[in-house]
Amino acid sequence: MRDGLYLTDGGIETVLIFQEGFALPHFAAFDLLKDAEGTDALRRYYARYLAVAAEHDLGFVAESPTWRASPRWAARLGYSRAELDAANRRAIALMQELRGAYDRVLISGCLGPYDDGYDPAELLSADAAENYHDTQIASFAAVGVDRVTAMTLTYADEAIGIVRAARAHGLRAAISFTVETDGRLPSGQSLAGAIAEVDAAAAPDFYMINCAHPAHFEHVLDDEPWVQRIGGVRANASRKSHAELDESPELDEGDPDDLAARCAALRLPNLRVLGGCCGTDHRHVDRLAVAYRSAQS
Repeated sequence: MRDGLYLTDGGIETVLIFQEGFALPHFAAFDLLKDAEGTDALRRYYARYLAVAAEHDLGFVAESPTWRASPRWAARLGYSRAELDAANRRAIALMQELRGAYDRVLISGCLGPYDDGYDPAELLSADAAENYHDTQIASFAAVGVDRVTAMTLTYADEAIGIVRAARAHGLRAAISFTVETDGRLPSGQSLAGAIAEVDAAAAPDFYMINCAHPAHFEHVLDDEPWVQRIGGVRANASRKSHAELDESPELDEGDPDDLAARCAALRLPNLRVLGGCCGTDHRHVDRLAVAYRSAQS
């Protein structure tokens, strides 16, 4: 990823639910891989983003639709461990198919949190997180990914466990924290503090911020060295808080141009991955690419 910006996709779950009409229990997009119809829907979803990346001559991170494909969540959907392993492998196979259609594709195995991505009721120790996430990471390692990316993490210990599990399988790892409207993690820890804690225990290759609008965290970015560790942003379209989003019956697509302008203006000298999260689709990512190109010229 030393050759410039890579785009990635948007809010896969919100697109599939609100725009495509799929029911996704527990926000589990990977469940669509169980049949041809669902797999085709995912294929079409990613194709839109590949087209945007190709149009702007940028790389693309194919983030697998596996945010919920870990043991706790899969069990709630009735998956056995063997079925879960097969689902994770199918997800990576689909990403490998994308690579066949566009030569600048990096494949990332996506991990999600053990508990709720906004307000977890149960916090894992680093050791427990390593043990829990090893199941999914082992599936990714077996079929070949360029890295794993943990999304929407809310506290440091789970991030530490995930990095340790990834390293045990010889994989690169990116850690993406989410923040509240005050720029702090849901745990109350500052972004700077969380990065320092994880780096001291098990440093990932880089960090990201996801599932937050730039207005929620742009004010905490400064000229300190920790900011240079942030290499990616996947922003929400909406300015609503996590609590408000949880209660919202409608999709808030926000203002794509304002979102793009704010992302392009972020003080992140090592930004290499840019995409969307809740409420965003390929149109938002296209505007992100345009704004980023304009800001660099």
